[in-house]
Amino acid sequence: MRRPDEHSDAAPPAPHGFDRRSGTPLERAIFNHRPPIMLICALVTLLLGWSATRLEVNASFERMIPRSHPYIRNCLENSASLRHLGNAVRIVVENTGGDIYGPKYLEKLQKINDTVFLLPGVDRGLMKSLWTPAVRWTEITEEGYRGGPVMPDDYDASPASIAALRRNVALSGVTGSIVATDQRSSLILVPLLDRDPETGQPLDYRAFSRALETQVRALRDDSTRIHIVGFAKLVGDLIDGLSQVLGYFAMAALIALAVIYAYTSCVRSTLLVVGCSLIAVVWQLGLVRLLGFALDPYSMLVPFLVFAVGVSHGAQKMNGIMQDVGRGAHRYVAARFTYRRLVLAGVTALLADAVGFGVLMLIDVPVIRDLALAASLGVAVLIFTNLIVLPVLLSYVGVSGAAARRSLAEERRALDFSGVYGHLIHAMLRFTDRRWAVAILVATLALAAGGFALSLRLKIGDLDPGAPELRADSRYNRDDAYVNGHYGLSSDQFAVIVRTPPEGLATYPTLIEMDRLEQSLRAVDGVQTTASAASALRFFTAGSYEGNPKWMTINRDPVVLQQGMTNALIANREFGNLERSVSPILAYLKDHRAETLTRVVDAVEAFAKEHGTTDRQFLLAAGSAGIEAATNLVVERASHRMLLLVYGAVSLLCFVTFRSWRAVVVAIAPLVVTSILCQALMVWLGIGVKVATLPVIALGVGIGVDYALYLLSVQLAAQRSGRSLTEAYRYALGFTGKVVGLVGLMLAGGVATWAWSPIKFQADMGILLTFMFLWNMVGALVLIPALSHFLLRDPRQRLAGGPSATNRESPSTKRFLWFEVEASK
Repeated sequence: MRRPDEHSDAAPPAPHGFDRRSGTPLERAIFNHRPPIMLICALVTLLLGWSATRLEVNASFERMIPRSHPYIRNCLENSASLRHLGNAVRIVVENTGGDIYGPKYLEKLQKINDTVFLLPGVDRGLMKSLWTPAVRWTEITEEGYRGGPVMPDDYDASPASIAALRRNVALSGVTGSIVATDQRSSLILVPLLDRDPETGQPLDYRAFSRALETQVRALRDDSTRIHIVGFAKLVGDLIDGLSQVLGYFAMAALIALAVIYAYTSCVRSTLLVVGCSLIAVVWQLGLVRLLGFALDPYSMLVPFLVFAVGVSHGAQKMNGIMQDVGRGAHRYVAARFTYRRLVLAGVTALLADAVGFGVLMLIDVPVIRDLALAASLGVAVLIFTNLIVLPVLLSYVGVSGAAARRSLAEERRALDFSGVYGHLIHAMLRFTDRRWAVAILVATLALAAGGFALSLRLKIGDLDPGAPELRADSRYNRDDAYVNGHYGLSSDQFAVIVRTPPEGLATYPTLIEMDRLEQSLRAVDGVQTTASAASALRFFTAGSYEGNPKWMTINRDPVVLQQGMTNALIANREFGNLERSVSPILAYLKDHRAETLTRVVDAVEAFAKEHGTTDRQFLLAAGSAGIEAATNLVVERASHRMLLLVYGAVSLLCFVTFRSWRAVVVAIAPLVVTSILCQALMVWLGIGVKVATLPVIALGVGIGVDYALYLLSVQLAAQRSGRSLTEAYRYALGFTGKVVGLVGLMLAGGVATWAWSPIKFQADMGILLTFMFLWNMVGALVLIPALSHFLLRDPRQRLAGGPSATNRESPSTKRFLWFEVEASK
C-alpha cells in the first residue's frame, strides 16, 4: 500500500470542471447560492450589531436564588411579613479620631443618612440609623416603660444633648447592631426595593452602586471612613469589573490572531477565522438583547466562550482548505471538499457544545439558566457563522498560496518524522503500540484514581468568609471584614420562619418552642447569637413589672403574654406581622461557609421534625444565609445530575456520528478523566462547587469533546478505507492533530490571563478552563491512540458500518480523504 501522502499533489478538478451538483443537498444550497447568503449575513450583522449596542449590564437579587426550592418558596410566600430580611445594604461610618459622640462626626453621619435616604430604590420606611426615628430606646421605671428615638428630639450638638444620646444608645440595646462594639462607628441599614417605585423598572444595581460611590463614599474625609457591604454593592463592583473583562476578551482575540497567524503565515485566513468568531459574538449579544435579557456578572463571560468555540472550529476549516489549496485545489473546490470532510464532525461538536450549555438549564437558579440560554444562542449562531459563512468566505477569498505550500511542506516533513512536529508525531504514534498503550493507560488510571480520592473532599458552596466572588484583599471584602469585626451581629443572617394561625404567636406553647429552638441554635458551632420574639418577650414582660428579674421569662398567663408581645412587636417590628402569624427566629452566623450552613440546616430540620405541628410550623429559610443554604442544596443535587446528563447526551451524539460504541468509549474516556482531575484541582485550590463554578464542569465536557471528534473522524475514515491503526492515526495527526494542539494552546492562553482578574470567580473559572482546555487536548492526543489499540485496532471487525478495504471504497472515505482515494487507485 502506498504511503498516505504519496501522489497527494495531484490536483483535483478546476472550478469549471467541478460538478456543482455533487455533494449533499445542504452543501449545494450553501455553495450554489453564495451571494444571497453573504447578503443575509451582512444584513443580520448590522441588525444584531445595532441591537447589541443597546444591551444593558445589570443583575437581579431574585434571579440569584432557586425560586422553586422549598426553602425559597417558604421565604417568598411569607415575604410580606419578612421585609426586614430582604435585600439590603449596610453603610458603616467610622470615626478615625475617636468615638461616635462628637458633633463633627454626628453632623457627617446626618449628612450621609440624608443622602442615602433620597437615593432611588431605597425602602425609606425601613431604614435604620442613629438619625432615624425607627431606632428607639426603652427603659423600665417605677411607672412602667419610658422611651423614644435614640437621637434626642432637641439635639443641638451641645454636650448635654450628646450625653443624652450616649445614654439613649446604652438603653436601646443597639450596640453591636447599629453602633459598633468599640463605639467608634455606627451603621446605616438600607433596605432596598426590587423595583423603582417611580418607573416600575427593576432596580439598576450599576447606577445604585455608582451613586453610593459618587454621593456617599465621596463624603469621607481625613477623620471619617465609609464601609459599604451588601448584595447591591457586590453586584455593582462586579459590573464595574466588566471593563477589565472586556480587556481580557480583547487580549484573547489578540492571542488568537497571533497564534493562528504564526501557524498559517496567512493574513486573510487569520482575519477570516477571528472575524467570523467575532461576528458570532455580535449576533449572540444582539439576540440576547432582542429577547429582553441583560448581561449579568456571570453571563458576561459567555461571549468569550462563544468566541473560543468559534475560533476552535474555524481553525479546523481553515486548516483543511489550506491543505487542499497546497495540493493544487482551487479555493472554491477546496472549500467544498473541506466542508464535506468536516461538516459532520463540526455539527456534532457544536451540538455537544450546545448540550454542555443546555444541561445548565436544568439547574434551578435563574442566573445559570440565563447563562445557559445566552451560550446556547451563541452555539446556534456558530452553526451558521462557522459552518456556513466561513467556508463561503474562504471559497471567495481563499488562502495564501505560499502559505498553503509551506503548510503542505511542513505536513510532509512531519509525516516523514522530521522537524519538531514530526518528532512529536513519531512519539505519539508509539501509543498505538501495545506496550506504550498499556503504560499510558495504567498511568492514566493511577492519576484518575488519585484525583478521584482527592475529589471526594470537594465542598459545596463558599469556602472562605466574605464575598468569594471578589479577591480577599478587595475593598468590598476589607469593608466586610471591618463590619464583622466591629459589630456583634454579622450580616450572615439565617432566619427560621415560624408560621401559626392568626394570633398563634402569642401562645405559651409556640413561644416556648421558639425559645427552645433559639437555645439549640446557640449551641451550634458557627452561630454567634440568636434573636426572636420569644427572647424579646422576656425583657418586655419584666418591664411591665418594675423590671423585676423574676418576671424575665415566658409567662403562662395569656394576658401577660399578650401585653408582653404587644410591647415587643412595637419595639421590634421585624419580629412579627400584624396578624401575629409569622415570626422569624434569627441566627447570626460567623460566616456563610458550606460547613456552617450545613450544621445550622441540620439542627433546624431535626428540631422542626420533632417539635413542629400543623398549627406551629418551623420553616426554612430566609435571610442571606438561608438563601445561600438553599442555593447550596440545589447546586449539590444538580452537579451530579448535570454530569450524568451531559455525558449521556454527548455519548449519544458521538454514537450517531461514529456508529460504534467502541469509538464512543475512546472519545469519552479522556473527558471523564478530565472531569475527575478538574474536581481534584478544585479541592487543591480551595474552590467550592457553587453558582459561579458549576458551569465550568459541564463546559469542559461539551467543549472538550471537540478534539476527539475531529481526530476520530479522520482516523476512522482512514481505518475504514483499509489502513492500519498506526497509519490512520498518523494521517489524523497530520490533518487535524496539529490544529487540535494549536487550538488547545490558544484557548488555554486566552483564559489563563483571567487568573489575574480582580473578580475572583472569573479567576477561578480561568484557572479551571485553562486546565480543562490543556488536559482535554493532551488526553485526546495521547489516550485516543492508546484506547484505539484495544478497541479500534481491527476496523473490519470493530467499526460498525466499516467496509473492507479490499472490496470497495466507502462514500465516507471519498468524503473525508478524497485525495487519498485518488492516490490509492
